[in-house]
Amino acid sequence: MQAQKEAPPEPCRDKFLVQSVVTPDGTTSKDITPEMFNKEDGRVVNEFKMRVIYIPANPPSPVPEGSEEGTPPRASSQENANQNFEEVSRSLEDTKEKSSEAWSAISKLTDEKSSALQQNQRLRQELEQIRKDISKSRAGGFSLMFVMLVGLLGVLVGYFVKRG
Repeated sequence: MQAQKEAPPEPCRDKFLVQSVVTPDGTTSKDITPEMFNKEDGRVVNEFKMRVIYIPANPPSPVPEGSEEGTPPRASSQENANQNFEEVSRSLEDTKEKSSEAWSAISKLTDEKSSALQQNQRLRQELEQIRKDISKSRAGGFSLMFVMLVGLLGVLVGYFVKRG
């Protein structure tokens, strides 16, 4: 594997498909053929899709360029591979922590929204009840202040008529 020359597009949707199949004892890597992974003849083929996470390459590459298949990798390449694996592991842990924090925040906000909607409904009901109470007090006739003002005016008019 070699580092890419340019960065992949965001978000990355690349995945690796890992397939596994049960083989008889004593099977060597040369005995494995593509036909073994066909889902036919009652064979059970397990599949797992792994999401690709891109990490910027740090020179030197963990896999030396031009290495032959079957030659053991150098110790420094092994160390770089372990370091990259640890970085990926930390990245996944950080992602899981952020994901759980996000779900926690979503849950909290959903609860707050529900509470606010309930309080809003209660306030609307109270406002409607107050409006009904006010309309009932006005619907019964004249207010007490109006009656007193008319009475006072009647007394004053009577006083001036009798006097004059």
